[in-house]
Amino acid sequence: MSNSDLGLIDDIRAASRLMVRELGFMEATVAATDYPPSAVHTIIEIGIRGPLTAMQLGEILHLEKSSISRMVRKLIESGELNETADPDDARIKPLSLTAKGRRTLAALHAFGRHQVTSALAPLSERERRVVREGMMLYARALKTWRTVEERMEASS
Repeated sequence: MSNSDLGLIDDIRAASRLMVRELGFMEATVAATDYPPSAVHTIIEIGIRGPLTAMQLGEILHLEKSSISRMVRKLIESGELNETADPDDARIKPLSLTAKGRRTLAALHAFGRHQVTSALAPLSERERRVVREGMMLYARALKTWRTVEERMEASS
């Protein structure tokens, strides 16, 4: 690996760490809520995708079953989520947003959009597109790498 490659990699790692901190993911709660990042992501994913099971959430969020169970229980108790039994299989319990959950989702979207809009405001339209494309490429590359790693671990 050349010094320029190492510099590029270290710059990307530094930017990733800074983004995590600036987005508030080092805090106990995130996005102007009283919830930890995993709960915020749960509300957003169910809001975007529709009802999901705890197992589906675990796959999407890359969390263990026990972590998902505790977090889902807290979100149900706080009135954000509703758990129902699947009419065809009572063992399947889809999770959906309650009215409170939909209000929280709207507040999360408003917070996130304001945060991104404010951050992008000083950039030109071209720079905004570069940010979007770069982030999308990097996110896809990370997902591809994780998927390959998981397959390699499973086949070992």
